Amino acid sequence: MNPAVNPAGDPAEPATVELVEHAPARSVPLPGAVGRALAAARIVDAAPDPYAPGHWSLRAGSKVGAVAVAGPGGGRPFTVRVTPKVPIARLFFLLGYSLDPRGGWHDGEVAVADHQGLLPAIAHAVERQVDRALRQGLLQGYRATEETALVVRGRIREAEQIRRHFGATLPVEVAYDEFTTDIAENRILRTAVDRLLRLPGVPRDVRRRLLHQRARLADVTAIVRGGPLPDWHATRLNSRYHHALHLARVVLDGASAEHTPGGLHIDGFLFDMNKLFEDFVTVALREAFRGSGRTARLQDPHHLDEASAIRMKPDFVLYGADGSPSAVVDAKYKSEQREGYPDADLYQMLAYCTALGLREGHLVYAKGHAPHAAHRVRHAGIVIHQHALGLDQEPAGLLTDIAAVARRMDTTLRV
Repeated sequence: MNPAVNPAGDPAEPATVELVEHAPARSVPLPGAVGRALAAARIVDAAPDPYAPGHWSLRAGSKVGAVAVAGPGGGRPFTVRVTPKVPIARLFFLLGYSLDPRGGWHDGEVAVADHQGLLPAIAHAVERQVDRALRQGLLQGYRATEETALVVRGRIREAEQIRRHFGATLPVEVAYDEFTTDIAENRILRTAVDRLLRLPGVPRDVRRRLLHQRARLADVTAIVRGGPLPDWHATRLNSRYHHALHLARVVLDGASAEHTPGGLHIDGFLFDMNKLFEDFVTVALREAFRGSGRTARLQDPHHLDEASAIRMKPDFVLYGADGSPSAVVDAKYKSEQREGYPDADLYQMLAYCTALGLREGHLVYAKGHAPHAAHRVRHAGIVIHQHALGLDQEPAGLLTDIAAVARRMDTTLRV
């Protein structure tokens, strides 16, 4: 990337740097404050380049997306974009399935493959789903409201009336249920749209459509930045909102914004591929065992020791009809290297099997040289299985591989 040139004619650091997930590091001319901010926020691995003064070595990990770093006085921000290794359409299949495996959401509905970057694709997908959700008008519902009024509406809050207006008839502290569009579902959509409009790298045509959606939601209160998201519950009445709300939550959960000690402001959207892979594997396995009479729990907390001092959280634990653990799975967003998978993963699974009293455990990887391998632990009688999915295949192939993992687990359970 060629350095930009500022109006004075002096070379300036590049306004944007493009990185690829888990690719080799790049040496980039960068102000020290920006490099330190990226390192402190753990957006990428960032360190001064010892061989090039004024340069920083940047290497992307599993976080993909885009962030902008700007100084307190404004000016042109420095943007870092991290592209995922998997195709955008495949990423959206993993995401859609993890959010709603039986909801029928497909990447083809929003044509995300037309966008090269993750953020443009996310922005496009959210806008299309919000448009579908609002096509029949804004959803309305009842919202509990408390206010000071000159007329009685609903019920009088007696304690507040005495505390605030002792001896006075007016105003009146009242509480009532208001039928309004300013409900949790619309507030989440409004906040996600606002969030996307502030992010760097949203295409102009998508931004224009997002502005149209924000106009539709103009009378809805946005959620205060950093505040908790309001609860909503899936019902028949809000079914047209479900897909839009799932994607909006992804945008809001992936928000990255903070003020660094040096006064720099970091704003962007980051998505953790480790968590996406883990969510897909565990949700798909849960679906595979649905109706089997067994219960699947994700991120189920346990303890390794008898004193319950050492905590552990396997990604997936399957329980039998008697309530005892019958299988354990851990998902690893890793590819098998020439020397094989990391031994530490085997040690971790051995600890899970020992603590849960299981004879077999399963590790599921994103890619490998063979679809399955098994290791029998000496003097323990525990077998640790290693499965590889291969994220470069079509969705049907991925689900077939998950079904094969579930069948192998089921076979070991019946032995």
